[in-house]
Amino acid sequence: MKTKLSLILIGFLAVGLVSCGKKEEAVQEKVSTVTGVKVETVKASPVEEFYEAVGTVRSKTTSVLSPKITGYILAVHVREGDPVNRGQLLIEIDNRQASAQLKRAQAGVREAQEMLQETERTAQAFESARAAAEAEQVLAASTFKRYEPLLERKSVSQQEFEEVQAKYRAKTAEVERAKEMLKSMQAKREQVLARIDQANAEVAQAQILADYGSMYSPLRGVVASKLAEVGALAAPGSPLLTIEDDSHYRLEANVEEVRIGKIRLGEPVRVIIDALGDQEWTGRVAEIQPASDPASRSSIAKIDLPESLGKKGIVRTLRSGLFGKARFSVGKKQIMAIPQKAVLEQGQLLQVFVVDPNQSARLRLVKTGKTYGEQVEILSGINEGERIIVAGMEKVKDGNQVKE
Repeated sequence: MKTKLSLILIGFLAVGLVSCGKKEEAVQEKVSTVTGVKVETVKASPVEEFYEAVGTVRSKTTSVLSPKITGYILAVHVREGDPVNRGQLLIEIDNRQASAQLKRAQAGVREAQEMLQETERTAQAFESARAAAEAEQVLAASTFKRYEPLLERKSVSQQEFEEVQAKYRAKTAEVERAKEMLKSMQAKREQVLARIDQANAEVAQAQILADYGSMYSPLRGVVASKLAEVGALAAPGSPLLTIEDDSHYRLEANVEEVRIGKIRLGEPVRVIIDALGDQEWTGRVAEIQPASDPASRSSIAKIDLPESLGKKGIVRTLRSGLFGKARFSVGKKQIMAIPQKAVLEQGQLLQVFVVDPNQSARLRLVKTGKTYGEQVEILSGINEGERIIVAGMEKVKDGNQVKE
């Protein structure tokens, strides 16, 4: 009996050993080897440290168009987003009163010019009369001089001499009167010329008022906003259109007041505009606002963006109001950085495949910091000198053997 039990126990043990061996073989079969991956050794390297400030894209030149007269809007020739050229007609406002005033002023100029012509004709007549009177005076004077010795010799009577003398005096007085009239006409001519100048000034002023009915673009750019509608009453000072230069943009970054003193004009700044993707652009500090905002304790640094960002056919999506980030260099530091593509995201968890000394790939949780181009800073989870998979991660599972 004991012999039979022993044989049965031995049989069970044999079956168990065989089954265990099969399980171990199955486990060994599941551990596969992955090839075609790229492995790199993590090491510390110097990187440029920066301070990041957020801001808003604004056009360098913006013009708000407001009317200078009161009147109803007759026509609006543009819409929001339309490109415009300098001097292009944008809005027409009813301005008939100024047009009537212009016509009255122009009529005043014509009347003054006619008065000038009449005055000059009269002055010419007086000039001719003066010349004739002077000629007659010369003749009368010559006759008077001849009669003086004749009177002394008693060759002419006293009456004849007095007649010649009276005629000479009359011609002299006539010359003086002609001169006075000529002076009077010259003074009147000066008055008419002054009246013409005044009338021309009234015409110029009326022309300006008449031109206020037409609003033209002061610059080349794009219509950023439109508040004008046909039929609406326009009043002086009320904004109707906003035109912005679409070839020169700036990022107005809000910089903490403790850092604004370290920023210099002309300093290169790396800029990221979210609407244009993750690509970095290089701008330069153009202006620094001296006053700080007491609410946010920050000042504004205006950074000129590359002109290519606003050129048609290159980006053209750049416009005022976009969100952007400015990265100001503050020095260098040593960090451990790995390629961003090596970091796997699973929900809120960040993991990296670490290759151990046995060439096994092991997923490990990591904590990341700032990004530097295509590299990301590793704050914890990986030690310097360890090896990680940086390419081909999609083929790897935790525990796989890795063959480079």
